[in-house]
Amino acid sequence: MQRLSRFGLIPLICLMVMVIIVPAWAADIIKIGVIGPMQFSQGKNMWNGAEMITDKINAEGGIKVGNKKMQIELIKADSKEFTSAPEAAAKIMEELITRDKVDFVVGGFRTEAVLAMQDVAMDHKVIFVGAGAAHPELCDRVVRNYDRYKYWFRGTPFNSNYMVKTLFMQLRSVATLLKQRLNLDRVKVAILAEKAMWVDPMVKAAEAFVPKMGLEVVGIWRPEANAKDLSAELTAIRGSGAQIIFTILSGPAGIPLAKQAGEMKIPAVQVGINVESAKEGFWEATQGMGNYVMALNNYVPGAEYNDLTAAFVNGYMQRYGEVPVYNANTYEIIGTYLRSAIEKAGTLDPQKLIPLIEEGTYKVSSGVVAFEKDEQARPTHDLKWGPGYTTSLGVQWQDGKMVAVWPHFKWMSPYWEFSVEPPDKPNELSYKGLKPFVIPPWMVTAYKK
Repeated sequence: MQRLSRFGLIPLICLMVMVIIVPAWAADIIKIGVIGPMQFSQGKNMWNGAEMITDKINAEGGIKVGNKKMQIELIKADSKEFTSAPEAAAKIMEELITRDKVDFVVGGFRTEAVLAMQDVAMDHKVIFVGAGAAHPELCDRVVRNYDRYKYWFRGTPFNSNYMVKTLFMQLRSVATLLKQRLNLDRVKVAILAEKAMWVDPMVKAAEAFVPKMGLEVVGIWRPEANAKDLSAELTAIRGSGAQIIFTILSGPAGIPLAKQAGEMKIPAVQVGINVESAKEGFWEATQGMGNYVMALNNYVPGAEYNDLTAAFVNGYMQRYGEVPVYNANTYEIIGTYLRSAIEKAGTLDPQKLIPLIEEGTYKVSSGVVAFEKDEQARPTHDLKWGPGYTTSLGVQWQDGKMVAVWPHFKWMSPYWEFSVEPPDKPNELSYKGLKPFVIPPWMVTAYKK
């Protein structure tokens, strides 16, 4: 009996040791959930950026938290945002927080889904940094109900109001060039924007503001985000006489649009948002028909916001075989301002991290990140926009290569002028490696006639 008792004690002792040790292991891990549409480019970039910086930080010993260093563990969660209702994404966020016990969450892409995920994170008081959704409502909630929504920050991109402003500047730049080069009295614009909540205010703003720029809106087309055939829309646009197709597309429809427009040789320039065009695979996917497409982008080889850009872009391309899109800024979210706040606070306590993130200014590979306050000095947790902060790039496909063509900064007191043509003397805030915009040759031929 004594022998059996002694043997019976061994498993009990092992169990007690495990109970003591496991919390010690857990205490040395920072769990970060990465949530997004993982079957699509946007989600893959979120994961890749997070994975890349996590490997770097862990190889350096981890993040310093008080007197110890803690390793990062990433938890991947497929939000299925393109294929399921927002409630499904909210459920996945709930599992990430309650089952996987993450300390922070980064990601989220479509606003409808992110609003639902945001509420779940706020319920659990978990810091959630967005890496895709642009609708202002996400940060308007912070202003209206700070105590509840203060755990949310926009990480990338800047909000759709600034995005519209950026796109209008690109549109104006291209329209000015077309007028000069093609001898046009008036430039006509067709608005082609996917059906999505984040797009609605942008379409409304474009409809109102484009005519104020001296341009004519000839029609608005709203295909589904995952549409596979846009020949009907393009035929109508050709008939409208538009010289610019102003695109607002984040979904897969960006590929058939570019391919079919190229095949049909539509005599119009595509300018705006086409997230699919930001990928290296765009040229192959459109079979070269995406030539001369211009769209908002964050990164392109050879173009540099500052001395951090090339190292990030080249490192990403070497590791993943493609150029990062803006969703890969999870690299910066984790490696710069989350890390900085944690190391300053010496804790993972959100209450102590939030004020530090709010007040910080961070040099990153896509410019400088800082968070806004409204006219009453209330934190909005939204990104500052403009020269000296973040502006993104205007990138055009030119014969198989992505080339940055915008913004060339010119200071015209009391405002900034943005151009697709390089100025004689670049401003000190201008970016390196930008090239001139190219008008499609078939368009030149059509209008020379």
